[in-house]
Amino acid sequence: MSPGHGARLRVLLVEDNPGDIDLVVEALRDLPCDLSFAQDGAVALETLQASATAKRVPDLILLDLNLPRVDGREVLASVKRDPALLHIPVVVLSSSRAERDLLDTYRMHANCFVTKPVDLDRFLSSVAAVARFWLEVASLPTASHVW
Repeated sequence: MSPGHGARLRVLLVEDNPGDIDLVVEALRDLPCDLSFAQDGAVALETLQASATAKRVPDLILLDLNLPRVDGREVLASVKRDPALLHIPVVVLSSSRAERDLLDTYRMHANCFVTKPVDLDRFLSSVAAVARFWLEVASLPTASHVW
């Protein structure tokens, strides 16, 4: 969706840390989006499959890498293999500073990798800036497109 259409965009946050969930909610508070949650990779995949069936996929996925049950890397690989989901931008939000994680996720077609800042203000501003780019600056396909 292009900026300025006035529609609320859907964001799926895949994160198992309650503190980080609260921080992302705070960071996105002023953005025109509806935020849903999955606290592990298995729930994320179930949620995404249900949304694809209903043709109401998220407009943006914020994905942690280290998740219970199904790892974030597996979620990313599944999203980018699925024709109904592969167009969704996936922003990896990770505490990892490992070069291998960075390279691997970009090789798996992540749209962005953000290392979670330890500083509270930097965390909030980083998440808000990334979300603002994808939700207000970038042009995204509408959920009604059939892939």
